[in-house]
Amino acid sequence: MTRRSFARIVSAATVAGARKMRGGTSAPRAVDEVLREGIEKRGIPAVVAMVTNRRSILYSGAFGTRDAASNMPVDEKSLFAIASMTKAITSTAALQMVEQGKLKLDEPAARHLPELEHLQVIAGFDANTGEPALRPVSKPITLRHLLTHTSGFAYDNWNETLFRYTQKKGTLGAAITNPPWPLVFEPGAAWQYGISLDWTSRLVEVASGKPLETYFQENVLKPLGMSDTSYYLKEDKFERLVSGYSRQADGKLQQNPRVLPAPPAMPTGGGGLYSTADDYLRFVQMILGRGSMGAAKILHSGTVAQMSRNQIGALTAGKLKSFRPGVSADIDLHPGAQDKWGFGFLINTVAYEGGRSAGSLAWAGINNTFYWIDPHRGLGAVIMMQFLPFVDKQAVGLLGDFERAVYAHLA
Repeated sequence: MTRRSFARIVSAATVAGARKMRGGTSAPRAVDEVLREGIEKRGIPAVVAMVTNRRSILYSGAFGTRDAASNMPVDEKSLFAIASMTKAITSTAALQMVEQGKLKLDEPAARHLPELEHLQVIAGFDANTGEPALRPVSKPITLRHLLTHTSGFAYDNWNETLFRYTQKKGTLGAAITNPPWPLVFEPGAAWQYGISLDWTSRLVEVASGKPLETYFQENVLKPLGMSDTSYYLKEDKFERLVSGYSRQADGKLQQNPRVLPAPPAMPTGGGGLYSTADDYLRFVQMILGRGSMGAAKILHSGTVAQMSRNQIGALTAGKLKSFRPGVSADIDLHPGAQDKWGFGFLINTVAYEGGRSAGSLAWAGINNTFYWIDPHRGLGAVIMMQFLPFVDKQAVGLLGDFERAVYAHLA
């Protein structure tokens, strides 16, 4: 897309990025300029970003268009595929089950899901044939392992062992299968991002006796007023869906076909939700509110405190080498730092320069949707784009520019 066409897009979207910050000062205009100029300079089709404190929205801005042809501006009600931003909601649901005594953090998950009883771990590969060798695991997986990504379940995008396994054995298929995918290490031995939250959602379904969508709607989404968040994108909302893009070999972004997404065969907790920046900010406010937002009480304050503490000991989280560069670049959102994982969130142990405080909570979705929650400053933010690869340098660049602008002008 040319600079001229981007200028047209940004001009068309100026109204959508109009002053929505409460207070009418120059601060929102400064953040607007970072986003408006950022998408033009970086060649990003659209961005929606919002900032909140514990009680009210501090900033809302939207720039670019829904797709390459329509010239329809995006706004805070535009719908995005939020992918792994689903995981924090799944973690919340599982911890509700813990609060109710229906699940325990340290009991074998196989007590509720027998298919997790006889797991296998990849022990190595034959030096001549490359065939993988499997052996039974020596200890059971627990909900604590699943919530902290220390279960041994992985994604082949970011794990060499599982990538080598799939190169030899073919695609692993759906995340929830019987028998389950092989593990890449013994439970508790390391941190590795993967399908743990998909299995967590099955525990929620079994413990609650409800399908995942139903449970989410009744116990998290509707109480928080997240009326646009669902695994199912209805036809009457399709016009608000922001188109996805993929970066090509020549460096340009190509729009994916714009069609109504098919309903998922089986929703799972590792990803799959559609949401808006406005909706997800409500979830952020709930965490800032230590489990409550207005009259809605979603979690006990002590549970949110657990979510916000290091739960992986001496292990390091958040750094991943990519084996599928079209899907994701290498992940290191906090270079030079040793980050941790709580229940549902990445936790930075030292502050970001010009940005979030130490002890902030964060994660993202593979289409370059991001959020962070800064309990120390009482601040949270969401920024949504919609293209691959994940942590593309232009997406991370805009995220960083936005964060620094937030702390310079709004904190």
